[in-house]
Amino acid sequence: MDTKKLRQKILDFAIRGKLVPQDPNDEPASVLLERIKEEKERLIKEGKIKKSKRMASSDTPHYENVPFEVPDNWVWITLGDIFTLQAGKNITAKDISEKQDKTHCFPCYGGNGLRGYVSSYNREGRFPLIGRQGALCGNINEANGRFYATEHAVAVDTYCDTNIDWAINILLYLNLNQYATSTAQPGLSVATINEVMVPVPPLKEQQRISQKLNDWFCLIDQIEQGKEDLQTTIKQTKSRILDLAIHGKLVPQDPNDEPAIELLKRINPDFTPCDNGHYAQLPQGWCSVTVNDVCSIIGGVSYNKADIQDTGIRVLRGGNIQNGKVIDCFDDVFISLSYQNNDNQVQHGDIIVVASTGSQTLIGKTGFADRDIPKTQIGAFLRIVRSKQKTLSPYIRLIFQTDAYKDYIRNVAKGSNINNVKNAHLQNFQICLPPLEEQQRIVQKIEELFSFLDDIQTALEV
Repeated sequence: MDTKKLRQKILDFAIRGKLVPQDPNDEPASVLLERIKEEKERLIKEGKIKKSKRMASSDTPHYENVPFEVPDNWVWITLGDIFTLQAGKNITAKDISEKQDKTHCFPCYGGNGLRGYVSSYNREGRFPLIGRQGALCGNINEANGRFYATEHAVAVDTYCDTNIDWAINILLYLNLNQYATSTAQPGLSVATINEVMVPVPPLKEQQRISQKLNDWFCLIDQIEQGKEDLQTTIKQTKSRILDLAIHGKLVPQDPNDEPAIELLKRINPDFTPCDNGHYAQLPQGWCSVTVNDVCSIIGGVSYNKADIQDTGIRVLRGGNIQNGKVIDCFDDVFISLSYQNNDNQVQHGDIIVVASTGSQTLIGKTGFADRDIPKTQIGAFLRIVRSKQKTLSPYIRLIFQTDAYKDYIRNVAKGSNINNVKNAHLQNFQICLPPLEEQQRIVQKIEELFSFLDDIQTALEV
C-alpha cells in the first residue's frame, strides 16, 4: 500500500467536497468570506494589520476557469482574500541555539521548519507556516504558542474561526512549491502565494472535513508504523535464520554426510582444526576454521587520477556494493588495460568487502558477484574474499551476512578517522563449517525463507 498516494487521494476528496456530506443548514462560504472581509477592515483601522493592495470585493467572489467544480455552498477565492500572509523577520545564525535552554526558550522557524531556539518571539498563537526560500520552498509547518518566524517563513493568519486544521491541509494540498521561481536559489514571494486560488467550504463543513481527515490520517499513521514494525521484524527474522544456520539448527544433520574436515583436507592436506572459540559445541560433522583456511583475501588496484579514462578496466568502489550485490554505477571509474590483474578481476562467487571508509555503518559491507564480470577489478579500498573451492562460496556468502560477522568487523576495524579492515582481520575471522551436503541444504532453505520474506517486503513497498 502506497500510503503517500492514499493521503493525497483523501485530501483530493476533501478539497472537492466529496469527503463529508454537505448540510443545507450550514452558513454558506460566501457569508464567511464577507465576515472575514469585515474583520480585516476593522483590524486595519485599529492598526493591527497593514492594508493590503488587494481586498475581497463585497460581491461573492467568482473565478472563471476554476480547476474543478465544488458544491454550491462553497466559493473559489484566492489565499490572499481568506488569509493574511506575512513573512517573519531576519535573525542572525549566531542568535540561534540548537538546543532549548533558559535563555533560548522560543522555537525559531525558517524556510524548512524548525531552525533552533532563540531568546525572543515575534508571533504568538497557532499558525500554519509556509517556507518561502530554498529547494523545499512551499513546505508547510505548524507553530503553536510563542515562536520566532524568520524572513523565510510566512505566517498564515486566519479569521472568523476559520478552521486551522483545514487551513493546514488545504495548503498541503496546493503543493505551493510548483509556484517557486526557477533560479539557483528557488523562492516564493508572498505576492505569488496570495494569488493562488483555493476552494472554501462553509465553516461547519471545514470542521467536519478536518475531523474526518484526522481520523483517516491517524489510521494511515498506524498503517505506516505497522509497515515499519514489519520491516524491522523481517530484518530481525533474517538475522535469526542466519544465526540458526551457522549454529547447525536450521536443517537436520545427516550422519551419512561427509564430514567437513575431509573437504578441508582436500583443500589443504596439512589442515588442522582450530579451537572452537565461542562455539561451545559443534554439530556432528562440522569443523571450526578461519576464513583463511577456506578463502583467499585479495587486495585492490591503486591508480593515479591521471590514469582515469573513458574505457578500459572498470574499477569497483564502495558505491558499487548495494543491497548485498555488485552493481554498475553511472560514475564508475575506468583505467588503462595496462593495470589488468587477473587476481583481482571479479569472478562469480566472489564476496566484495568494503575495507576502508569513514563510516562505521559501511565498513565491512559486502556484495556478492553472481557472475564473472569481465574487465572489472576492485579498487584499493575493497577486498575480495574468494573461496578456495567454488562449491563453498554459497555458504561462505551467508557467513558474511551474519550479525556475528558484522559485530566482529565493527570491533576490529575501529580507527580515529578512517575505519580499516585489514587482510588479517578477514583471514582470522572464525567460522563453523558444516559438511558440504549440509551447506547445500542450508543455502536452499535460506533461499526459500528469504524469498518468502522478500515477497512480503515488496508488497509493503507497493
